[in-house]
Amino acid sequence: MVGPGKVYRRDDDDATHSHQFMQMEGLVIDKHVTMSDLKGTLEMIAKHVFGQDRATRLRPSYFPFTEPSVEMDVSCFNCDGKGCPICKYTGWIEV
Repeated sequence: MVGPGKVYRRDDDDATHSHQFMQMEGLVIDKHVTMSDLKGTLEMIAKHVFGQDRATRLRPSYFPFTEPSVEMDVSCFNCDGKGCPICKYTGWIEV
């Protein structure tokens, strides 16, 4: 099951954060499901949304409500990963 939706938070808006944003959540229950399955699913969704040529990466992260936790980045659409003000000169945009 995968479901996208709007999120509303009591956050202060700044250049990279908003009190309202879109989020996608998923749930899989089965035997022998691994982190590799999650990675493949996230990469497939990212390629569909951002284009086949967009590079992706997963970073280990911590969220108290999931274990294990990861965050995904896509290569910057503005500079193609070279670094610019939009991606804070990292070449990556967190999705």
